[in-house]
Amino acid sequence: MHDAPHFTDSAADVIAAAQRSSAITIRTLLPQDHGRWDAFVHSCPEATFFHRAGWQTIMEQGFGHASHFLYAEQNGRILGVLPLVHLRGLLCGKALVSLPFCVYGGIAAVHPQARRALDARAQHLARELEVGHLEYRQRDGDLADGWQGKPLYATFRKTLLADDEQNLLAIPRKQRAVLRKAIAAGLHSAVEHDLERFFPLYAASVHRLGTPVFARRHFALLRTVFGDDCDILTVYQGQQAQASVLSFYFRGEVLPYYGAGSVLARSSGANDFMYWELMRRAGARGVRQFDFGRSKLGTGAFDFKKNWGFAPQPLPYAYKLIRASALPDVNPLNPKYALFIRAWRRLPLPLANLLGPHLVRQLG
Repeated sequence: MHDAPHFTDSAADVIAAAQRSSAITIRTLLPQDHGRWDAFVHSCPEATFFHRAGWQTIMEQGFGHASHFLYAEQNGRILGVLPLVHLRGLLCGKALVSLPFCVYGGIAAVHPQARRALDARAQHLARELEVGHLEYRQRDGDLADGWQGKPLYATFRKTLLADDEQNLLAIPRKQRAVLRKAIAAGLHSAVEHDLERFFPLYAASVHRLGTPVFARRHFALLRTVFGDDCDILTVYQGQQAQASVLSFYFRGEVLPYYGAGSVLARSSGANDFMYWELMRRAGARGVRQFDFGRSKLGTGAFDFKKNWGFAPQPLPYAYKLIRASALPDVNPLNPKYALFIRAWRRLPLPLANLLGPHLVRQLG
């Protein structure tokens, strides 16, 4: 747990006090500071992969959103970071979010004064931009006065052991039986160096769910920006690709982030085998934490991860209403999107792939 931001003075007063004392200065990330920013992120215990400076490139070049990556500095030393993105669209309205398209975000700091100053600047910026709300996708923490939350997501994290057989035995018996059957079926995996197998599987998979797809260039940009910390694992049955996942690596943990399976993947067990192979391969490279990512409560994905023996940890996302009168509710579980989801599923896949990237950039 970290100290949640709590103020009795206005945001402008806190900023002014910090500037007068010269104790903490809030700056905006510039390209020449990416190295310093990332060095802090790698050393800060509460920082995540989604606090990395590369996300500024993803947001600006990949999605066309204005970014405000803020950091708190004292005597040339970074004490805290807060990556923010200004979302604007017909679906999402106007919002200042840390961080859209990412499961984690918010303030990562090593000093309470840095945390307060970053939060104050963010609230000041949110009012200046006249957004509906300010959002911190924090992984841990409490809600401060004036902030709201809603129980929508949980994350799933688990320690990987050094021995493959021990990791296999740690999986609940029923799920382990499914996995052993998939292993016996002769499935095999390979680390891919391009998007040729991954993207068609992913595009078809999200289309079946009624969800707009990210542009192919989004995944290419992720690979370029994050290099060896972003890879693709594909599962084959014979020569046929049945499942594929793009994962991130950060500070001894692996995060399978964009996963997809063919229509045959469920019956063949390819999805289960894919995550097992990722665990096995990650363990071989010294990774000791498996982050299964977030899922919405009450969904099949939530149950799937629990079946693997992962305990859900509620995500305390924090929302500060600025001009809006209610919390945002842009998610597929909202009944008002049911008609859209059914209609999207009926679109021809090539048309969905063409239109999807223009819609998904508004969702965050």
